[in-house]
Amino acid sequence: QVQLVESGGGLVQAGGSLRLSCAVSGRTASTYPMGWFRQAPGKERGFVAAISRSGSSTAYDDSVKGRFTIFRENAKNTVYLQLNSLKPEDTAVYYCAARSAYYSANVYSSTGEYNDWGQGTQVTVSS
Repeated sequence: QVQLVESGGGLVQAGGSLRLSCAVSGRTASTYPMGWFRQAPGKERGFVAAISRSGSSTAYDDSVKGRFTIFRENAKNTVYLQLNSLKPEDTAVYYCAARSAYYSANVYSSTGEYNDWGQGTQVTVSS
């Protein structure tokens, strides 16, 4: 069993910044490939960013590349998403996810490739 808890969301003006955190816990001490996804009202859940076990490999959706940064501190069992230059269209519930099943790739960018999910944290960008 893996538990994921997101935090750090809130209300921010366009051009501002937020840092989201995902705390990972459970019965296993394994370090997993991780990802961030988001879902806006009326839209499907979509890929934002992903990171490998060591943090050496990352992937981003084109809509956030250059503005968002994913990184991790494995000693703290935490994965972060730094959101800079926020736009109103970034408004969504942000979810972290873990590939806790067997993995062969460094990073995963599809919702179907993850098997553990957090409850989500709301990010609202005003204009």
